[in-house]
Amino acid sequence: MTTKSPLLALPGAVAAEGPDEGVAAHYGDLFREQRVLADGRGFVDLSHRGVVTVTGADRLSWLHLLLTQHVEQLPPGQATEALILSPHGHIEHALYLVDDGVTTWMHVEPGTQGDLLAYLESMKFFYRVETADATGGFALVHLPAGSIVTLPDGWAVRETPYGRDVFVPREDLEAFAAQAGPPVGVLAYEALRIEAHRPRLGLETDHRTIPHELGWLETAVHLHKGCYRGQETVARVHNLGRPPRRLVFLHLDGSEVRLPGHGTPLRIAGEGAEGRVVGTVTSSARHWELGPIALAVVKRNTPEEATLVAGDTAATQETVVAP
Repeated sequence: MTTKSPLLALPGAVAAEGPDEGVAAHYGDLFREQRVLADGRGFVDLSHRGVVTVTGADRLSWLHLLLTQHVEQLPPGQATEALILSPHGHIEHALYLVDDGVTTWMHVEPGTQGDLLAYLESMKFFYRVETADATGGFALVHLPAGSIVTLPDGWAVRETPYGRDVFVPREDLEAFAAQAGPPVGVLAYEALRIEAHRPRLGLETDHRTIPHELGWLETAVHLHKGCYRGQETVARVHNLGRPPRRLVFLHLDGSEVRLPGHGTPLRIAGEGAEGRVVGTVTSSARHWELGPIALAVVKRNTPEEATLVAGDTAATQETVVAP
């Protein structure tokens, strides 16, 4: 069920579609909103994202057994990322965590919290832990790096190089938004995510994706921790160094009116419409400085210097994950 934000009633708000349904795509000026974020001002309403909490004395040692990340001794207030993999090492969930000393807070893709909780509940066994879907009580708000907005004591916050993810009590969301600066839509947030080469579950991933393909090995996987589901695949591919696909950043031809959407096939320029497909566009955006940009997943052996064509749009590559 989609969580519709009350901030859609703010002046100029245009509702987002697709995976970000329920919050504002923009508030009337996409490029201005990107500049606001880049300047360390404003806030992004991400209240459609799922919020899950874990409490109990064993919460960190228990999560350590399930996640790709080393969290057994995670200090209070230190943000981290983690994945849950299938037995074959394919990505099932991406979690963005922080622990406050009593509770582990995490936000996840909209609508995925139910499946995540079902898995966590199935793995509780004798551990002293309690899991909860806190989406109804807490809304995620993003403050960009450099923001000087003051937060009340006691609120859970993930502080990262990209800014602060704040778990705002839903009853306080509108009051908080009123003093947090100009609102910024998710299209601006997504443009800066793509610029930063950060993958997103459900866009950069499919049912076959492994962490090595997207650069998550560096940010969400600890290679020297104990066993977790899918670890054998992670270790094998890491040691062989041959993931089947890799993430690339694309500079798109700015003369095209439409951006190539998620799933648009990529071919090598010069091979024509019947040329072999070497990958697909996963996310695209119009950036206030860089122009049209995208992330894509291509076959590992796609030449790094090759110009690609996304549908009818020419695209030059920047390597994100080396072949």
